[in-house]
Amino acid sequence: MEDNAALRDLVMGHLRARGFTVDAAISGLNALQAALSASFDAVILDLGLPDMDGLEVLRGLRSSARGDIPVLILTARDAVDQRVAGLDAGADDYILKPFQLAELDARLRAVLRRPGKRLQPVYRYEALSFDTASRTARHHQAMIELTPREAAVFEELVRTGDGIVVRDALCERLFGFGEDVSTNALEAIVSRLRRKLSAAGSAIRIESMRGIGYRLKSG
Repeated sequence: MEDNAALRDLVMGHLRARGFTVDAAISGLNALQAALSASFDAVILDLGLPDMDGLEVLRGLRSSARGDIPVLILTARDAVDQRVAGLDAGADDYILKPFQLAELDARLRAVLRRPGKRLQPVYRYEALSFDTASRTARHHQAMIELTPREAAVFEELVRTGDGIVVRDALCERLFGFGEDVSTNALEAIVSRLRRKLSAAGSAIRIESMRGIGYRLKSG
């Protein structure tokens, strides 16, 4: 949620390279609507948005059913009282412009690790594991090389364990608002992931639940 196009593109490209699926809004109203209509792991919120101040967006989000989502404020407002206002409005943390991308990574990981948030440091299912900080997948101790989207599917499967990962939820996480999602795109990702699990020597397979989604199954 950033109105500076160059900075927005830089941050989005950086996060996508780190394995995140990223959506952007260029106005306060669009930002709030997006945050309320889809499932996000975290929000990076600029305070200087057109048509609605970022603090208004934050207050609207905190008073909604999705009020527990981690929010990292991105701002050029360096006065102490302005930073305090952001934290009092419900921000989990803030980062001042200009900033280093490494600091953005660190602060984003920190808010995602906090108690009560969706992400845990490492998800495990039998011999499989996924480290949410380094975005790495393993079978026992051997690393499995995955693309960012393969890693996102792997993470959801390992996190859910024996449960079913719903196809629509996966598509929502893997593809941004403006992307054209073909009916075969997700299946192609899952097929590649199956081959990589097999090549790693894993006996765990990805089972398709027709018309619903996918789940992990032993043996």
